[in-house]
Amino acid sequence: MAHKILLIEDDVFVSDIYSRELKKGGYEVVIAGDGLEGVEMAKADKFDLILLDIMMPKKTGIDVLKDVRVPGFLNKDTAVYLLTNLGQGSIIKQAIEIGAQGYLLKARVLPSQVLQAVNDYFEKGPMKIDLKEFGLE
Repeated sequence: MAHKILLIEDDVFVSDIYSRELKKGGYEVVIAGDGLEGVEMAKADKFDLILLDIMMPKKTGIDVLKDVRVPGFLNKDTAVYLLTNLGQGSIIKQAIEIGAQGYLLKARVLPSQVLQAVNDYFEKGPMKIDLKEFGLE
């Protein structure tokens, strides 16, 4: 059975690109078009991984992450990888402290590299986040 991924991304073009790449890799992909919809989908169905944008309408990715990590939430223990263009160290640190296990900057990765990061997660576990890359220790 294919791993099920929730992709929370407000840009339809971007979500389509990542969704197609992930589906080619054999994953089942469910798309939420904003943060609020993403939280509702994560309340209703179990996922193996959540890919989460930060800058979105209705609810930011940081707020989505806070909601998902609440005790008793259906996907509380589901890995969350941020997939965003925001590379500010303070946001990255905040996301990691809340419970993000991965961080991919859209401007630095091709869709095939996102697929590879997802494959690596399922084969090897969560990525190692190097805070030094973002000017943090």
